[in-house]
Amino acid sequence: MPMKRKPTISLRPLLAGLALLFWALPAASQCSVSASSVAYGSYDPLAALPVDSVGTVTVSCALSLGYNIALSTGGAASFSPRKLSNGPDTLNYNLYTDPTYLTIWGDGSSGTATVSGAIGLLLLPINHTVYGRIPGGQNAAAGSYSDTITVTVTY
Repeated sequence: MPMKRKPTISLRPLLAGLALLFWALPAASQCSVSASSVAYGSYDPLAALPVDSVGTVTVSCALSLGYNIALSTGGAASFSPRKLSNGPDTLNYNLYTDPTYLTIWGDGSSGTATVSGAIGLLLLPINHTVYGRIPGGQNAAAGSYSDTITVTVTY
């Protein structure tokens, strides 16, 4: 009586196909970044409590890889404090890596931290929340205040 054999599946063609796929991909990955504003709304200089808001930094890459996000000082000379400006008038504020408002999001220098991430195999965009805070009790003139932050993604 002949012996029955179980069907076997060879992984060699599959592995060869995957090797060709990775070989065909470009050597240099491409990433893009977008950001939404941290919009604080109205600020009451007589209020003792801070004004908090959030924004988002979104990273998308063409290949699976790790990356690091740094934020600039904006119009200020240092990370602490950053400054919102309205002509000659300023409001101190800062941007943080988490909702505890303890770690300033910067470039890794002067006690600041950067935020790391990784794009997985699905290559979906990854959102990172930016936590912003204006301390309360600042004597500020009425007007519209702003700052421009540069977002740098290294990979």
